[in-house]
Amino acid sequence: MITFRFLPFILFFFLLTESGFSQDTNLLDKVVAKVGSEYILSSEVEEEFSYASKQKPDLGDDAKCSILENIIEQKVIIYQAKLDSIEITDEEVETQLDFRFDAVLRQMNGDESFFKDYYGATVSEMKERYRDDQKQKLLAEKMQYDLMSSIEITPKEVEIFFKTIPVDSLPYFKSDIEYSEIVSKPIVNEEEKTKAFSKISELRNRIVEGKEDFAALATKYSQDPGSAVRGGDLGFAKRGAYVPEFEATVYTLNKNEISEIIETEYGYHIIQLMERKGNSVKARHILIKPEITSDDLMKTKSKLEEVKKWVESDSISFEKAVKDYSLKTLPSYSNSGRVKNLNNGSTFFAADELDADTYFSLFDLKPNQLSKVDNFTLPTGEKAFRLLKLTTISKPHKANLKEDYHKIATFAKESKKNGVFLQLDTRKKKRNIYIHRPNVRLMSKF
Repeated sequence: MITFRFLPFILFFFLLTESGFSQDTNLLDKVVAKVGSEYILSSEVEEEFSYASKQKPDLGDDAKCSILENIIEQKVIIYQAKLDSIEITDEEVETQLDFRFDAVLRQMNGDESFFKDYYGATVSEMKERYRDDQKQKLLAEKMQYDLMSSIEITPKEVEIFFKTIPVDSLPYFKSDIEYSEIVSKPIVNEEEKTKAFSKISELRNRIVEGKEDFAALATKYSQDPGSAVRGGDLGFAKRGAYVPEFEATVYTLNKNEISEIIETEYGYHIIQLMERKGNSVKARHILIKPEITSDDLMKTKSKLEEVKKWVESDSISFEKAVKDYSLKTLPSYSNSGRVKNLNNGSTFFAADELDADTYFSLFDLKPNQLSKVDNFTLPTGEKAFRLLKLTTISKPHKANLKEDYHKIATFAKESKKNGVFLQLDTRKKKRNIYIHRPNVRLMSKF
């Protein structure tokens, strides 16, 4: 039997992942169950069944019974949320709808006409269609969050949880590694900045004098590879999408106006506003980056090697060196240099989760030792240098409380949450909430 307890509200995933949706207009929609004042329609069950069938094509019609039971559970949570006076504001609903539909529009390069052709309705019409579903989803999430956030785990509970695991079922942990980093980016020299400024000034003059087309020059010269292939087109974006200097300029432009040259952390830009819709703008730009010379690189590497000597001689702590010399835009900066594992949110990495450069930089180190200063490529593609510190490393071993307490505590807490969620006192709540389930003849195959 498939469990549908954790299926999301399907409509939103349909919107983001499917090429479209259709409903059999010949099927008369009808109420198949009622939870308190909440009605469950035949179409709701059919839509979830349709989605589940796409994931598991051999799913039989008898699965609709499980789907209906799952929807009833969701409605119990929603109805109880209302009884508990848990509120969702219109602003919260609108924010979530904006987020979801903006994501779809970005994939369509902001083309609302294409959106309408694709879905058979405007963005506004689609938002209205899913507004109630989004509100119900937020109600259920908020109630669950309020419940789950109050759950704590004690050391005694961790110990009891660990003892319930049969010895022959204890997981075998690979070697775990924790490490920290200091990353420094070269500072561009003034000569190269002057060259880049002159280049983009020339391009701007050619455009404003009407000699050449903005899009053509962007395709040929812009050093932003993502937009250059589209003639510099950045698509529609709302406030907060761009770095401050860029945003402050683009929102002051009139349609088709060419900006003055602006400088950001990425280099020099000229911007043309193509269209404005409410709080969103569609713009294109040309980016020219000052070149990083070998001398700039060597100065940065030498400085970081000097920092390494200071840390090794205890003239400065590694954490202080992070604050003084590492890039502030990296997540590790606000974590005292500790690098987080994006797969699990912890600071622990299995050896096979590390990229080759990081692994070999740490391979011969002992805890608290520093690596040599190595080349490093930032997520933006920019060149930089990195100094690593091995914080901890463990040998492969069977799980035990001494070495793996934090991992086991995480497992224990999740187990406790799952238990609370599954129970969720729904049986008790159901006694106080009127639930009408259908007769099997109300809906075929139920």
